[in-house]
Amino acid sequence: MTPTAPPGAPGAALWWVLGAVLAAVAVPPLWRRLRVLVTVVHELGHGLVGVLFGRRFTGLVLRGDMSGHAVTVGKAGGAGRVLSTWAGYPAPAVVGAVLVRLAGSGWSPPVLGLLTVVLLGALLRVRSLYTAAVMVALTAGTAALWWWGSPSLQAAVLLGLGLFLLVGAWRHLGALLAGPSAGSDATVLARLTIVPRWCWTLSFAVVLAGASWLSLGPLARLLGV
Repeated sequence: MTPTAPPGAPGAALWWVLGAVLAAVAVPPLWRRLRVLVTVVHELGHGLVGVLFGRRFTGLVLRGDMSGHAVTVGKAGGAGRVLSTWAGYPAPAVVGAVLVRLAGSGWSPPVLGLLTVVLLGALLRVRSLYTAAVMVALTAGTAALWWWGSPSLQAAVLLGLGLFLLVGAWRHLGALLAGPSAGSDATVLARLTIVPRWCWTLSFAVVLAGASWLSLGPLARLLGV
């Protein structure tokens, strides 16, 4: 499947999408407000991978500082706990790469439909009013784009969201490197296993680099470069 520029959205228009994404990540006031999108995918990564490996996803909490946490229930240790804990940092980059590769390929409606279903499922697990407000807004926006959006608009939004998640994932990893806390995912993984924290952090970086690499070709074709 080879991505192409979406109908009615030439490569020049997609450069504006790229510029908007770079501004959202680079301008501090914009990043402080929009990084919650990266946090949502990070936390849903914990929850959904936990479910895949036998845990129960019971709670989602977002905070006003744009941080958050997911609550999964199961064994205190074991592969399920380790994998669900590990999945947070890679999730935004992996989802971002998938969205970039699918943007403009004709898959926008089913992708948006799937995102709406996932957000609806997460909405049932919110544990605070702020979390509920954020998730309702995201779910309603995604559903509206799926139902009413033109193919070119759907593809442009998916491309922009994918790029934002990719770059945002690197920013989140940079924050982890700058000031790892006792409760960070890498620290928790080091406590759960015999593998040191730096190895887990390196594994995050490897996945982010792979997702970024897989996005370069489709992005270049979409932008006509």
